Amino acid sequence: MELVERLLKLSAEHNDPAEFLNGALPAVAAGAGADSAVVVRAERGRWRVLAQTGLDRKLPYDLLSEVLDREVPCRNGDWWAVPLSSQRPRMELIAFWAQSPAPEARGSSANALAGWLDSSLGLVRTRYRQGRQIKRLQTILEITSQWRQTQRTDELLQQIAEASTRLLGAARASIFLWDKRGKTLVGRPALGVEGGELRIADDVGVVGEVLRSGQLRRVDAEEAVGEIDRRVDQQLNFRTRNLLCAPMRTPEGGMLGAFEVLNKCEGNFTEEDEIALVELAAHAAVALASTQQFEQLARVHHQMADQAAARVRLIGQCPAIEALRETIARVADTDLAVLILGENGTGKEVVSQMVHYLSERRHQPLIAVNCAALTETLLESELFGHERGAFTDAHDARPGKFELASGGTLFLDEIGDMSPGGQAKLLRVLEEKVVVRVGGSRPIPTDTRVIAATNQNLARLVREKRFREDLFFRLNVVSLELPPLRQRGDDVLALAQHFLETFCSKARRTVPEFTAAARKRMLAHPWPGNVRELRNLMERLAYLSQGDKIDASDLEFILAPEPTVPSIFQLHESLNEATRQFQIQYIQQQITAARGNMTDAAERLGMHRSNLYRKMRQLGMSPESLEQDDRPPGGETRS
Repeated sequence: MELVERLLKLSAEHNDPAEFLNGALPAVAAGAGADSAVVVRAERGRWRVLAQTGLDRKLPYDLLSEVLDREVPCRNGDWWAVPLSSQRPRMELIAFWAQSPAPEARGSSANALAGWLDSSLGLVRTRYRQGRQIKRLQTILEITSQWRQTQRTDELLQQIAEASTRLLGAARASIFLWDKRGKTLVGRPALGVEGGELRIADDVGVVGEVLRSGQLRRVDAEEAVGEIDRRVDQQLNFRTRNLLCAPMRTPEGGMLGAFEVLNKCEGNFTEEDEIALVELAAHAAVALASTQQFEQLARVHHQMADQAAARVRLIGQCPAIEALRETIARVADTDLAVLILGENGTGKEVVSQMVHYLSERRHQPLIAVNCAALTETLLESELFGHERGAFTDAHDARPGKFELASGGTLFLDEIGDMSPGGQAKLLRVLEEKVVVRVGGSRPIPTDTRVIAATNQNLARLVREKRFREDLFFRLNVVSLELPPLRQRGDDVLALAQHFLETFCSKARRTVPEFTAAARKRMLAHPWPGNVRELRNLMERLAYLSQGDKIDASDLEFILAPEPTVPSIFQLHESLNEATRQFQIQYIQQQITAARGNMTDAAERLGMHRSNLYRKMRQLGMSPESLEQDDRPPGGETRS
């Protein structure tokens, strides 16, 4: 037991297996009553001495081979040998020699001592292996963490090659990616080749062998003459002395290519180099797959952005639209703030898209926020983001729209409805170019172009102290004003034709033709809903109209007749009463134009059906009496 305690103490004191064996072997030999002891390992057909003590004796190779084959203790004259481990291909033995023949009891004692030595050595090796693995993994993780930040394949391949040559002490490295369809391996970087790219057949040389077998291959200097393809050396103007090549697989297990390092600076590549290259190849394959996927997504995104830019256009030839189109072309490629003015439905969002897609920011996000739809608290979280726990429902941190749109464009619609507190915070972000999340303190830089839009008169709101003057001037660097559709003349017909063709294509029907009467009717309509109203009309016609022509009669059930609001009110009535009478008459006319369909009437009035009923009751109107035309013969209300 004293010897066992000594072995355990030595195993705790040493982290290097060789140092442990040199310290423990004399005690083990003495405990076994041997004059000499040696620990050997079978390695590549040869015996390698790991530690030795006592008299220098010639090793009994036949005895060692017998123990290796039978994996049991064996004796031959003055020698007896005991296996330390049954793990192949590195089987280790301890052999004892004594001048006087050993009794059977001594052999049993030696067997037990060999077992204790093996257990203690296993502890040291585990700790040593873990230490080396941790150190190697730390180095590899430091290297590969930089790879994950690279978004271009050519840059990533260069980084991988440089890192592997430093880590493994090699002269060169190349990553061969497999072009399966072309039966070609494309090696990069390839110094000495024009374009830095080497193309070889996928069945040539060591790289081709690794690709076929999926196994690591090492060629030492002694084997180079018959193993290395010198034709590749001639292309590279380089002479390969030794090499190490590992397969590269996709995360799904498919073959991606091969990772090759050439010419170890000192001697040949080692087993540790093999382990390191296999790990590097695994990390490199993941990084390459990720980068290639990112590049593919970027290409698709760019194509989609270009397609979107081609689709977004201002239709019409009226002077106001021509001038607006020219102004957009001039300001798009700048970073100037833009304020878009116009009535509801005139196309302010389309203008914001044109400014974005004609700029250098078109491949970055365009994010829209409706300021009128959010309270002050929600608006701050929406624009600037929040940290976890910033408020009751903030279970996770979330970036705001300024962060998400960084590098691109943020479209702030209905800016005139933003609260005073929100205006102050927005002004600070526009001036400082940084945001601070709700509940946070860290300033986050942002490179975001802001385009704002409103249907209100901001100058009047500034005079009424309802909109900050400094924010108005910050947003109003360039103002773009969209005319209402009623002022655009024949643009109504051009827009109608465009929308009708678009929706007929979706409905898979032939585009009907407008009659002269229908064109005249559309030109006479005031279009209170502007382009949005016209678009909705064309969508209905595309799906509901019949025949190959659209006449004025086809528009009557959608377009309201010319307004007949009385021009003279009783002057003795108060303003409130006159306003009430106007609202009653206007609602009656819209219901009549909708033929009693309250849902259509509410939509024309820009309100929900339930809100229309509520408003009518407030005005003393009877919804039931007015919606009678909404009932078909038989008395049942249409759904």
